[in-house]
Amino acid sequence: MTNNPPPSGGWHDPASSGQQFDDPTLPVSSQPVPAQPTAAYPYAPNDPYAGGAPQIPVQPGPYAATPGYPPPAGYPGYGYPPAPKQNGLAIAAMVVSIIGALGLCGYGLGGYIGAIGAILGHVSRKQIRERGEGGEGFATAGIIVGWVATALAVLATIAIVIFIVWVANQDSSSYETGTY
Repeated sequence: MTNNPPPSGGWHDPASSGQQFDDPTLPVSSQPVPAQPTAAYPYAPNDPYAGGAPQIPVQPGPYAATPGYPPPAGYPGYGYPPAPKQNGLAIAAMVVSIIGALGLCGYGLGGYIGAIGAILGHVSRKQIRERGEGGEGFATAGIIVGWVATALAVLATIAIVIFIVWVANQDSSSYETGTY
């Protein structure tokens, strides 16, 4: 046997010190388990050759159902409660508003689609409050992005109209550079 240092944590392994602790009430390979109840084994093991089922006394536990009373309540389930169902209109509001914001790249006029997304967001927030569904963040994002895209589309439209009016009022003779 090798002498290893004792493990940390303050406990000592009895096998490493050569000591053995035998408990006569515990079954080990050298002690056969009796087939009938004894003082050391109050219950016989479930041995099909021992002459029948073991004799286990049945006693009601502290939480046994009493006649006339409901059974005790169980523990709540583990984990988080299930998430509420997402409102589909809220997701649609956000998607349509993002499409409207991307439409600003086409001279700003595609931003008017954002108004549809903002209106869908307002309707979905009302549905969420009434039905207790999830998706409040999607609806809010749809409203904000939709109205910002719409405002930028209105500004782009005003700028385009002003530019067209300015070009139309320019003197056409200043553009002639030569004769044809």
